[in-house]
Amino acid sequence: MSNTVHNLVSKQFSPRAAAYVQSAVHAQGEDLNDLATFAKANTFAHALDLGCGGGHASFTLAPHVGDIIAYDLSAEMLAAVAQEAAARGLTNLKTQQGTVEKLPFADASFDFATTRYSAHHWHDIRAGLREARRVLKTGGRAMFLDAFAPANPLLDTFLQTIEMLRDPSHVRDYSVAEWSAMLRDAGFEPTPATQYKVRIDYTAWIARMQTPAVYANAIRALQADMSEEVLKHYAIEADGSFMLDAMSMKAVAV
Repeated sequence: MSNTVHNLVSKQFSPRAAAYVQSAVHAQGEDLNDLATFAKANTFAHALDLGCGGGHASFTLAPHVGDIIAYDLSAEMLAAVAQEAAARGLTNLKTQQGTVEKLPFADASFDFATTRYSAHHWHDIRAGLREARRVLKTGGRAMFLDAFAPANPLLDTFLQTIEMLRDPSHVRDYSVAEWSAMLRDAGFEPTPATQYKVRIDYTAWIARMQTPAVYANAIRALQADMSEEVLKHYAIEADGSFMLDAMSMKAVAV
């Protein structure tokens, strides 16, 4: 198997499907609360979760929408999501495999779409966002949730470096400004982002991805050598745990 970005993502996440379904940091958060509140306030009939990963956005949405498709590149991840959905009695949740850059759905198939902590792995995020717009009805809503890179170049470079050391399938954490521009280019009208701080437990973060010791040690060495500006922004703790910048951005398909 060649090491394309898609193959690398599948290779990284397929063996770790159960870990992501059970991940505490993925299973909770202010962003999921906001997602549930938004879904409750609307009457979405058909929802799509792009790059569903461990399925937590889909599990959050399922009680508040007519039906939802959890869509992901990894068959193993989807199997774990389907098993958990069955255990929760979420009969309106279905799974489907594929890439975000070419969705197997007709135009205007959905009235709501979301993606959570997935887009920073997408091989071509602009193509994925265009596809998300294509399968949404005009006037349909979307909510994009992900880590984001600070505008400061030093803080940005540090984040991308530790992300890739931990997981070579990482592509990029985009800035809030980049997100807004990409969404407009794809045919959305975004609203201002809601920003969060998420504490990342270093030990669990490394264990979940089974990061080799040579890369895990490099992250710790890099943390130890960084300037006060980096240490303060990310609130890096003695054990390597840190605070991650995350955001949610709602948008309308125009």
